[in-house]
Amino acid sequence: NKPCVLITGGVHGYETSGVQAAIQFVKTQQAKKYADHFDILVCPCVSPWGYEHIQRWNPFAEDPNRSFRDDGTTDESRQLLTYLRSLGLTTANNGGWLCHLDLHETTDTDAQEFRPARQSRDGKEYVPDGIPDGFYLVASDDRPQLEWQAAILESVEKITHIAPPEGEDGTILSVPLSQKGTIAVPGATLGLCMSAVDAEFATTTEVYPDSPQCTDEICNRAQIASIRGALDYLLSRT
Repeated sequence: NKPCVLITGGVHGYETSGVQAAIQFVKTQQAKKYADHFDILVCPCVSPWGYEHIQRWNPFAEDPNRSFRDDGTTDESRQLLTYLRSLGLTTANNGGWLCHLDLHETTDTDAQEFRPARQSRDGKEYVPDGIPDGFYLVASDDRPQLEWQAAILESVEKITHIAPPEGEDGTILSVPLSQKGTIAVPGATLGLCMSAVDAEFATTTEVYPDSPQCTDEICNRAQIASIRGALDYLLSRT
């Protein structure tokens, strides 16, 4: 009846640190320590086609990370949701889901290729937007758990820098900051992967691999640090 932790990566296949860090994490001694306290499920590559072809979308130009809901249209989201629901887990109070970390990147390619392509696909004008310079978190606005998010950022900041707010309005991607390095959005409404299970603690990590201060190795380490920070905080509550 241990509480359950879900770690997902590669929802956007070209965001490679999520895939690699999830796999690297399960090989660490820390993962074995955490397994004494949590049942941990790692789904490292939710979108294998996207990972192999270095793509954000699936082959049908659909974004899997807007499809994690009952009316979702992507095979990637449907397959993961079907599997997760087959486990019969509910909330942590019943030995079910306590925590979900969905590992992502925000890359220059988002602004250079995928956002313009999305607007073109949908027949809309593309208005250029910035790319956050550093690591940040996306919480679900119905359960932001800001103290937990802060613990994750504290762990990550030992590895890489946290994204500052953009411009004078104090936002990241035009969303107001909830606190340093954290924004909150309606995760379930948007169909984000972080809402795939009814976890009390859920977040999307976003590392910036194109920063001159970053390398692929630093990105992987930052993702692993986010997992450690999240689980260490939860252990401190027991």
